[in-house]
Amino acid sequence: MSDPLFPWLTSRHAGVLLHPTSLPGDLGIGKLGREARRLIDFLSAAGMRYWQLCPMGPTGFGDSPYQCFSAFAGNPYLIDLYPLVGFGLLKDDELKPLRRLPANHVDYGELYQRFWPILDLACERFDGAADGLPGYGSYVEFCKREEEWLSPYAAFTACKAHFGGKPWSEWPKKVRSYAAFQKSDLPGKLKAQIEAVRFTQYLFFSQWGELRSYAADKGVEIIGDIPIFVAFDSADVWSRPELFQLDASGQPTAVAGVPPDYFSPLGQLWGNPLFNWDALKAEGYAWWLKRLEANFALYDVVRLDHFRGFETYWAIPAGAKDARGGEWKPGPALDFFKAVQKAMPEAKLIAEDLGEITPAVREMHKATGLPGMAILQFAFGSGSDNLYLPHNLDRNSAIYPGVHDNDTTLGWYRSVDGRTQDHFRRYFGVDGSVPQWDCIRAAYRSVSRLAIIPLQDLFNLGSEARLNRPGEAIGNWQWRYGSTQLDALWRESAAYLRSLGDLFGRLPEESEEE
Repeated sequence: MSDPLFPWLTSRHAGVLLHPTSLPGDLGIGKLGREARRLIDFLSAAGMRYWQLCPMGPTGFGDSPYQCFSAFAGNPYLIDLYPLVGFGLLKDDELKPLRRLPANHVDYGELYQRFWPILDLACERFDGAADGLPGYGSYVEFCKREEEWLSPYAAFTACKAHFGGKPWSEWPKKVRSYAAFQKSDLPGKLKAQIEAVRFTQYLFFSQWGELRSYAADKGVEIIGDIPIFVAFDSADVWSRPELFQLDASGQPTAVAGVPPDYFSPLGQLWGNPLFNWDALKAEGYAWWLKRLEANFALYDVVRLDHFRGFETYWAIPAGAKDARGGEWKPGPALDFFKAVQKAMPEAKLIAEDLGEITPAVREMHKATGLPGMAILQFAFGSGSDNLYLPHNLDRNSAIYPGVHDNDTTLGWYRSVDGRTQDHFRRYFGVDGSVPQWDCIRAAYRSVSRLAIIPLQDLFNLGSEARLNRPGEAIGNWQWRYGSTQLDALWRESAAYLRSLGDLFGRLPEESEEE
């Protein structure tokens, strides 16, 4: 057999999983500012190499980072507004409406009402002739560099506001594609709104660049996340409809999901449009390569969500009420990853290989050489052959107690049946009083080269800190922690985590030399 395409994960490390919206602060939602830097400082002190987060795109209804308005743009909610006060674009008093929002969770409804008028003020006050803000680089150069995705996204966002937030499929026919929009009178009418979107993205990417540089100086790398599918109501589908399985009117002919299984008798109907892989292959997967390049400009490592969908994907007829009527269709498989390897031979990717994995998917996975994922919460309650039990794991893998879709480990342990709890206790030789730390130690001790711990588990939190409940459209992505919680964790556990890293060979190289 030929050598794997991406044999990048060769040493052992640890990290934390936390989406930036969960960071603390007084502006209603986590920001790319001081508290993000404090988390990076903690990771460095604890001997952790990685910070993993969920997708950072602009979110819509349901607030899920896996259903974004763009595969390339950043989420404006994450912009730290305090530097804008320093730049003279905002006044401190103008932030008061955001300071009145709850600090322990994200109230997206109120955030939407209060955040955008404030950001609009900053956009109105920006003098484009100044060509940028101090330390943020040239605004003109940013727009020029990101032109290919930025112009369609800015137009899409401005149109969406202009048409009352409706999905693009309900806009007037003359603007139901970016090509049509360019021929209409709206580019002139919406010029100011389009420019505001461009400036907003300039702010996001400038602040993210600062934060990533800070992380690099501290020896911390960032793991990003790419959902395999994009949202139907997105700039991506609006601007490049030929790359998706749509009919002549622009509606999906089939949509994404997964088939019925033991846990979901109706399957899961995600509703995302499916890729036209023939069209993508004909252009050498150019759109996907640009998507990956854009992500590697943001992150050191990228997790590919729903990896198995590249081999075969579940196609559900448009209009179906559930996923039962779908069928498996072939994806690009290894041909796609060979194109990625040719364009980006040093790419560091993680394959989210959870769920129903067939021999063909395993063969594709093996050929790529990408590390897969193992979830400890999935390991207990069955037999010794469970693939997620630590004694069955592959070294080329990333192990997690749980991920964003799981309950916290403490919440999970309290909710499972007695048989599963007994299996857990007997396997680890513990009394079950602190299952979260049992899983943290097991992850560090495992053969998996990468161990990623949800921050909620380090905080000893239960189900109240769960971030997402799959299948529930609203009420997710709201959890936030407080600064004092990180202070206490730092004081009580940073040295212990560093000792675990030392004991099990997971300290960054520079830490091992200290």
